[in-house]
Amino acid sequence: MAATLQGKRIAFLAADGVEEVEYTRPREAVENAGARVELVSVQPGAIRSVNHLDQSREYPVDVTTKEADAGAYDALVLPGGVANPDFLRTDPEAVRFVKSFFDAGKPVGVICHGPWTLVEADVVRGRRITSWPSLRTDLTNAGANWVDEEVVTDHGLVSSRKPDDLPAFCAKIVEEFAEGRH
Repeated sequence: MAATLQGKRIAFLAADGVEEVEYTRPREAVENAGARVELVSVQPGAIRSVNHLDQSREYPVDVTTKEADAGAYDALVLPGGVANPDFLRTDPEAVRFVKSFFDAGKPVGVICHGPWTLVEADVVRGRRITSWPSLRTDLTNAGANWVDEEVVTDHGLVSSRKPDDLPAFCAKIVEEFAEGRH
């Protein structure tokens, strides 16, 4: 990918239980496109990723949700994993952080179970979105138009279903993040 994100600062919001490949592959894609990435989480220190349900590697946290300012970033990525978004959606500072990106019209990428945090932030109403299939009812109840597609874009919100969708997801977030505010 070309360095289309040169000078952009991208936040990745994740907690323990993040699906490793849904964190590492999009991060690699935006970094390869020239972006500077920071890992934002609910606690300082490090987060523990998973490979499906098996514990995997730790990743150092750059800033906590309590300290993070959405105004300092150009875009946001919410990786999946079952536990990760469940931790995030119960943290008021994480929910505030996510909502700030939508209020500012900044692009957001979300995959798999990541949309649970979007539901809590009340930012999916009227939007076309995809996710891991088990979130369909939650997203529909929150007012979203859920579809079963590899990658969906709706006014700067890029969503995908699962790790198999990562090539399309990564390409689309780089494109949307390069476009900027929507």
